[in-house]
Amino acid sequence: MVDLAVNIDRKKDNKQSCKMRLAMAMKECMKTTSVDNITVKQIVKECGLSRQTFYRHFIDKYDLINWYFDLLLEQSFKEMGDGETIREGLVKKFTYIREESLFFTMAFKVDQQNNLKEHDFIMIYEFYCRLIREKTNAIPDERIRKILEMYCSSSIYMTVKWVLKGMKESESELADLMIGAMPREIYDLYVKLEIL
Repeated sequence: MVDLAVNIDRKKDNKQSCKMRLAMAMKECMKTTSVDNITVKQIVKECGLSRQTFYRHFIDKYDLINWYFDLLLEQSFKEMGDGETIREGLVKKFTYIREESLFFTMAFKVDQQNNLKEHDFIMIYEFYCRLIREKTNAIPDERIRKILEMYCSSSIYMTVKWVLKGMKESESELADLMIGAMPREIYDLYVKLEIL
C-alpha cells in the first residue's frame, strides 16, 4: 500500500515537473516573441518535451499561462484565507507580478479567448465570494455578488494598466489604491469580517 502511495506521489510530482518545464519554456519564448505568435511547437522545442505531453497537460498556450498565474498567486490567496488581511494579500500578489514582470506584461497584452485578464477576474471574484462564505457561513447575496463583480472587473483593469504602464507605483501604493476604490458595502463588510 505504501508503494502505491509513493507511486501516486511520483506521478503527481512528474506531472508538476512537466507543467513547470512547459511554463519555463513559455517564459523563455516570451523574451523574443509575443504570446499571440508563440506556438506550441516552439514551447515544446524549448523544453525538450513532445506536443503530446503539452496537450496532456494543457488545452492551449493560454491554459498554460493561466496555470502558471494560478501557481504564482496560490500562496498569497491561501495566506489571505489563513488570517492575512486583504491588503497584505494584494501586496503579495503585486510583488509576484513585479517579480514576473516580463511574463505578466506579455500575458496581459493578449485578448484572445481564455486570456489571463479573464482568468484573473474569475479567480479573484471566486476568491472573494469564497472568503465571505467562509467568514459568514452564507453565500454572499446577489447585490454583494454584483458589486463584487464590478469591483473585481475594475481591479483587473487597474492591475493590467499598472503592469503595461511600467509598474510606477509600489505594490503597497497599488494595494492602497485598490482598497480606496472598494465600494462602501464591500469595504464595510470586510472590516466587519476583520479581513481589511
